[in-house]
Amino acid sequence: MSQAGGQQVRFCRADDGVRLAWARHGSGPPLLIVSCWLSHLQHDWQSPVWRHFLDDLGDVATVVRYDERGFGLSEWDVADFSLERRLADLETLVDAAGLDRFAVMGMSGGAPVALAYAHAHPERVTRMVLYGGMAGGGIVQSDDEAEQAFLAMIRAGWARPDPVFRRVFTHAFIPGATEQQMVWMDELQRTSTNTDNAVCSRIARHAVDVTALLPQISAPTLVLHADDDRVAPGWGPRLAAEIPDARLVQLDSANHVLLADEPAWAVFRDEVARFVAEDGAVVPASHLSERERQIVALAGEGLDNTAIAERLTLSVRTVERHFQNVYLKLGLTGRTARAAAVARVIAG
Repeated sequence: MSQAGGQQVRFCRADDGVRLAWARHGSGPPLLIVSCWLSHLQHDWQSPVWRHFLDDLGDVATVVRYDERGFGLSEWDVADFSLERRLADLETLVDAAGLDRFAVMGMSGGAPVALAYAHAHPERVTRMVLYGGMAGGGIVQSDDEAEQAFLAMIRAGWARPDPVFRRVFTHAFIPGATEQQMVWMDELQRTSTNTDNAVCSRIARHAVDVTALLPQISAPTLVLHADDDRVAPGWGPRLAAEIPDARLVQLDSANHVLLADEPAWAVFRDEVARFVAEDGAVVPASHLSERERQIVALAGEGLDNTAIAERLTLSVRTVERHFQNVYLKLGLTGRTARAAAVARVIAG
C-alpha cells in the first residue's frame, strides 16, 4: 500500500496475473468509479482537470477508483482490452476492495463496463451514475479511411514530447479549457499509457456495444451529460430513455470533462451528492454477515486484528477486509468506526 493525495493506493492481481492498481479516499456511502482510460491514480491529484472531481466526490462518498489494465499505475504489458476482460478486472477489484453493496459511476468509456457489471450483478449495485457515458464506441471517425488515419496519428504522435497530435484529443475532451489545463491533459495522455496501448485500447473500445443491456438495468440511474459533448454526442438522452429507472440531467457545457469553474460543475456536484446520499441511511447490524458479526464481537472483547485472525484461523488481511466491509455497510468512517461498529453489533 502507498499514499498519494490523501488516498490509499493498493494493488491486486487479475485472474490472468496482471497487476491492477486501485485507490480509496473520502467518507460516506461507497461509490465505485469506472473511469475513462485517461487516468493515473497519483497524477490525477495534481491535475487542474481532475482534482475537483476527487475532492468533491470524496466529500460525499467513500470513493473507490482504479487504473484500468494498460494505464496509470496498473500493469502496461497487456494485450487484451476487450469488454469481457475489463469486466473481469472490475469484478476482481470489487472483491479486493471488500465492497458488498455500492453505487457505481460509469464515466465516459467506462460506462459500458459499469453497465455490464450492473447487469451481471444487480444484487450488488444500489444505484448508478452515468456521466458523459455511452453504451458503445466513442469518438468514431466518419468512415474507415478516416479512422485509420486517426490511428496513424496516434502511432506517430502519442509519445512525442511535442503535444501537437495529442492536442486533438484534448480539444475534443475540454474545448473550454485554459492553456494550462490543456497542457496538463496533453501530458496526461503520454503519462497514462504508451502508444501501443492507446491504439489497441481504442480499437477494442469501438467494438463494444452494450445497448441490448439497457432495458435490463434495474438500478436507479442518474444520467449526467453535457449538451454539446463532442466525445459522446447524443448518448445522454438515449441512455436515459432506454434504462427503465433513469433520470436525465443535461449539463450546459461543451466539455466532456467538466471544469471546476464552470456552472455545470456545481450542478453535477449537487446532483451526485443528493443521489448517492440515499445510500447513506443507517443500515442495521443485522445486515452484517455471520462472519462479520463474529469478527466485530471479538473486537468487542478487546482482541486486535492479529488475535482475531489467530482465533478464527484467518489471515490478518482477511480480517481487515471484513472490517472495511462492516464500515461500508454501517456507514462508519474515521478513528471511531471500530468502536461504533462494536456498539452497533452489541446493541443488535
